[in-house]
Amino acid sequence: MTTFRTATVIEVLEVLDGIERYRVAMADGTNARAYALVEVIGPGAVGDEVVCNTTAVELGLGTGGWHVVHWNLSRREWQRPGPDHVMKMRYTSLQIDVGTSELVHPDVPLSLAGIPVVVCQVHSQVGVVAAAIGALRPGTRVAYVMTDGAALPIALSDLVRQLRQRGLLDTTVTAGNAFGGDLEAVTVASALTLAAGPGDAEVIIVGMGPGVVGTGTAYGTTAIEAASTIDTVDALGGTPVFCVRASSGDARERHRGVSHHSLTAIRLAHARPLVALPPDLGQLSGTEPVAVPVPPIDSILADVALRITTMGRSIDDDRLFFDTAACAAAVAVARLDAATSNI
Repeated sequence: MTTFRTATVIEVLEVLDGIERYRVAMADGTNARAYALVEVIGPGAVGDEVVCNTTAVELGLGTGGWHVVHWNLSRREWQRPGPDHVMKMRYTSLQIDVGTSELVHPDVPLSLAGIPVVVCQVHSQVGVVAAAIGALRPGTRVAYVMTDGAALPIALSDLVRQLRQRGLLDTTVTAGNAFGGDLEAVTVASALTLAAGPGDAEVIIVGMGPGVVGTGTAYGTTAIEAASTIDTVDALGGTPVFCVRASSGDARERHRGVSHHSLTAIRLAHARPLVALPPDLGQLSGTEPVAVPVPPIDSILADVALRITTMGRSIDDDRLFFDTAACAAAVAVARLDAATSNI
C-alpha cells in the first residue's frame, strides 16, 4: 500500500533548516499536517497545491501524524545546484547530489586513535548521551554520526536541532543514504574518520535517526546495525562503548530489562564493547563491563531544559532507559579523562 493525495497549503507552521512544516487542506475537506524537505523539493507557500505521501499516517505508524510532501504542483520544475556527483537516495525519483566530504578531505586519518565512540540503537539515546557528556565533562567536543537505519534526513530530528542549540553537539555527519549533516559520508566507517578528523571530535555518538524499524523478530530490526558499528569502531582503532537499550516502562516483555535488540547486537558483534549498566541489571556476557556511578540524568536534562521521550515515554515513565543511556556517556567520559591524563 502506497497512498498519494493532493492537498493545499493553508498555513506555514514552521520554517527550519532543511524542513518546512505546513497545515494542509486535504481534498476530502479535512485538515492535516505535512512537512516538506526543502533540500529535495524546494520551499512552499500558502496556496500551493502539493502531493502528499499519506501512507504512514494512514497505517498509524510512528510519524507523529505528519504527511510527507512528495512534490509541489505549483511549480513545474525546481533545481538546486549540488557540490559533486555523489548521490543519496540513489535510483529513486528523489535522488539528490549532496556530495561527499571524503572528496573534500581525502587525507583524513584512517585510525580513530582510541576515541570513545558511543553506539546507540534508538534515536532518543543520542540526546541522553549528549546531554550527560555535556554535564559530566563540559566543553567536550562531540560529533554525531547518523546512520541510514531509520529516517534519512537529519532535518527531521528536532532532537538534534535542540542539542545543537544547547551546544551539546558540535558536528553532525550523515552516513550512507542519510543526508543533511555538516559532513556527508558514503559509509559509517568513513563518517567516523570524518568526525574524528575535520570534525575534531573527542567523543563520537553513532546511531540512526528517528524511526527505528522493528518486526518483533530477532534479526528483523534496524537496531542490530549496532553490531556492525561496534566492529567497525574496533577495527578503526576506536573504543566502542555500547549504549544498551533497557526499559522499566515498556509494555512489551522483549524490551523489559535489557532489550532483545541489545542482546542480539552483542551476540552478533565480534568485538567486545565497553558497557556500563545500572546496578540492578548486573553484567552482560560478550562485553567488557565497566563500573561507573549512574549520572543524575533527571537533573542533567532539567538543567538544559531538554525534554526527551522514548516511544512516547518520559523519564518518569521509563527511568531505566534514561539511566542506562547516561551510564554509556559516563563510560565515554571516563575513557576520555583517562586518555588525556596520560598525555
